Amino acid sequence: MSGEPGYLQTIHDRVLARFGLAASSAHTQGYQSLNPSDDDDDDDDMAAGTPFTASEAVFHKPDRDGDDEATYGAAGETTNEPGNDTRNSSSSSDAEAAAVAAGLSHLESRNTRWYSYLLTADFWAIIAVGQLLSLCITATNTFTSFLSSVNTIIPAFQTLFNYALLTLIWLPITLHHHGARKWFSIVLRDGWKYFILSFLDVEGNYFTVLAYDSTNILSAQLINFWSIVCVVVLSFFFLKVRYRPVQIAGILLCCGGMGVLLASDHITGSNGGPGKDILKGDLFALLGATLYGVSNVFEEWFVSKRPVYEVLSFLGIFGVCINGVQAAIFDRGAFEGATWNGQVAGWLVGYTVCLCLFYSLAPLVLRMGSAAVFDVNLLTANFWGVIIGTRVFGYVVHWMYPIAFVLIICGLVVYFLAGSILGDSKKPWLGDNQKEGVAGLGTAKLKALNEARKNGLTREGSEGQV
Repeated sequence: MSGEPGYLQTIHDRVLARFGLAASSAHTQGYQSLNPSDDDDDDDDMAAGTPFTASEAVFHKPDRDGDDEATYGAAGETTNEPGNDTRNSSSSSDAEAAAVAAGLSHLESRNTRWYSYLLTADFWAIIAVGQLLSLCITATNTFTSFLSSVNTIIPAFQTLFNYALLTLIWLPITLHHHGARKWFSIVLRDGWKYFILSFLDVEGNYFTVLAYDSTNILSAQLINFWSIVCVVVLSFFFLKVRYRPVQIAGILLCCGGMGVLLASDHITGSNGGPGKDILKGDLFALLGATLYGVSNVFEEWFVSKRPVYEVLSFLGIFGVCINGVQAAIFDRGAFEGATWNGQVAGWLVGYTVCLCLFYSLAPLVLRMGSAAVFDVNLLTANFWGVIIGTRVFGYVVHWMYPIAFVLIICGLVVYFLAGSILGDSKKPWLGDNQKEGVAGLGTAKLKALNEARKNGLTREGSEGQV
């Protein structure tokens, strides 16, 4: 009977574990409470047999499974012992929420002035990345012009390579983080959502290219303003975004700058002429702008809740499928009359690299800013197009262009006046403490966790998701 005490001790431990009284339970929960004043937390600390001071909050690092599940707005399981899953998940989620709440409170309680956000690194990052995105758009338009000059007009096929490259880059990263089993579960659960996002994006690209082929440039660019209207309306009604008057004024100022650009094009006669079929082209432009607006809002919602690598991988996978079918149906005739040589291949490579860079950086602006800020930033693409055109196509810069560029940048400055120190990174649809969001690069949730760790609210900070 020498083994009986050990057997009884095992039963005793299991009973205690079943009712959450085991001495090691506080450590297996992954996180301890950040509020030492709670009676329940004091009991846990006493049960764990570890000292706990009022000035120090304990924040244990979760395991990998917990990190993955937190990506989806819910805490993960930190143990497989019977009876502990629910308690551990709840404890981890509550502790992280408390850390985020503490960090957000500390950030928003700072003594800020109306210009405070303009002095942050986030604001200048949004401006810098936004202009880089505009340059990417300008580069893709330039490469498309080169292709059109040799009668290689294959809008669906040339974009297919971009989605393929996104898949090659981001799918392996997604599989590395999630594993094949979890990836398939995401496909079954959320694949239809990603398919809709990809469909909106692919068709937005396609109809915009068709619009430029049928109508003139001035008309197509004017209708593209509709994309900003769609973003503002959809964000207001579906994402619960409430725009302040100063933000509306900033958006209107940016649109005024774009209007100056268009007026300059009209004065100089660089609006593209009469067009082949103005009515059809305008309808295509209106449809393309609407699809762009919806897809930008949808993508902002996605990247606020999911890791960027996951969103981009599925965007690439479904984009390849949709674009491949579309190219096989609508671009077959264009292949026969197209020019195929080394120069065309180089232009296609340049187009693909620039567009892939655009897609990879866009989520950062959508997280740190918003879909509205994203669209407004891209209004400067026309300015950069003319600057590049002076070197490539022999364009002449009209005196109104610098004025237009300054107006658009000033509009972005006005948009962020008298706002929170977090800008637009705090998303209203994620809850007050951003509980439903992912702690990824550029998100308010990760900023709050870092702030809590920096100010001694956590012993070990939570790792964010990309």
